[in-house]
Amino acid sequence: MRFTPIAAAISLTLLTVSSVSHGQRADDVIDPRSLALMEKGVAAQKAGDLKGATDALETALVVDPRNRQAFLRLAEVAKAQGLTGKSIRLYREALTLEPNDLKALAGQGDAMVAKGAVEKARENLARIKALCTSACPEATTLASSIAKGPPQAVVAAQTVAPKPTAEETEDAQP
Repeated sequence: MRFTPIAAAISLTLLTVSSVSHGQRADDVIDPRSLALMEKGVAAQKAGDLKGATDALETALVVDPRNRQAFLRLAEVAKAQGLTGKSIRLYREALTLEPNDLKALAGQGDAMVAKGAVEKARENLARIKALCTSACPEATTLASSIAKGPPQAVVAAQTVAPKPTAEETEDAQP
């Protein structure tokens, strides 16, 4: 009699926990509609329709935000459009879902090189090398991208003019 309320509470708790976990979808199951939209986006990308590819891939992510492959494809499309900052962010979203995704690490590193963030790209390369037990094509690709360096336009934009000296500043003031 003393244990009846405790036993009832424990059984009610177990019943609640088991019913909640039964109603949830498995994390590794991506919505088939999202996969179909992703394939549509891939086809549009291959046909050269980057706007159509972006639309289909973004819709795929609305249907199922856990579709990591759609993030990767959308990042590739953004990079093809010259939107390296957006590409870096999309690769980061993919890495949020799977932190050890070699393709996402390499793609983000390549986009970082294109943006001029070579040191950050080297950090990605170090992570790839730590994850790979043997030779990885992702590591080779990123290493060659880092070796080439950022585009000349990015290097020219990052070149900072020398700061004026104190004497030059005083001379310029009325």
